[in-house]
Amino acid sequence: MFKILAIIVALIAALLVYATTRPDTFRVQRSNTIKATPEKIFALINDFRGWSRWSPYDKLDPGMSKTISNVATGPGAVYEWEGNNQVGKGRMEIIESSPSSKILIKLDFVRPFEGHNTAEFTLEPVGSETRVTWSTQGPCPYLSKLMGIFMNMDTLIGKEFENGLANLKAIAEK
Repeated sequence: MFKILAIIVALIAALLVYATTRPDTFRVQRSNTIKATPEKIFALINDFRGWSRWSPYDKLDPGMSKTISNVATGPGAVYEWEGNNQVGKGRMEIIESSPSSKILIKLDFVRPFEGHNTAEFTLEPVGSETRVTWSTQGPCPYLSKLMGIFMNMDTLIGKEFENGLANLKAIAEK
């Protein structure tokens, strides 16, 4: 019995030590090519009032409460939400908006886990199309490193980014 307990303790200790070796930051990124001008796509992303048309998170909880600041576009625009466990509660603010090329958003999550990250949308003309890249990055504290051994952040939110870009594509190509 003592040997089994010692092995279990050693495995847990090894797992805890292994978590300390994981990266201090994370990054998730997805891209899609859309048959529309950067200007058209930029307008859909830069205006929080239109996010419900393409955001995958609105589809996860159609009943979530949302508040959009009086300034709904560009730097200073704020979008706050509170919903079910899939979307949680948080706030995002556009902190940089370069017409037709880049939007940088500060993300603050309250629940289900506290987190302070950034999201970035870049738009790059490719012939008559636009390559849209959606990424998010942020710090990875010890608890996140430990959880990351069992749950991959890329797997957790990457599919939602793919869905959001597909929704954006469908709307922009109309």
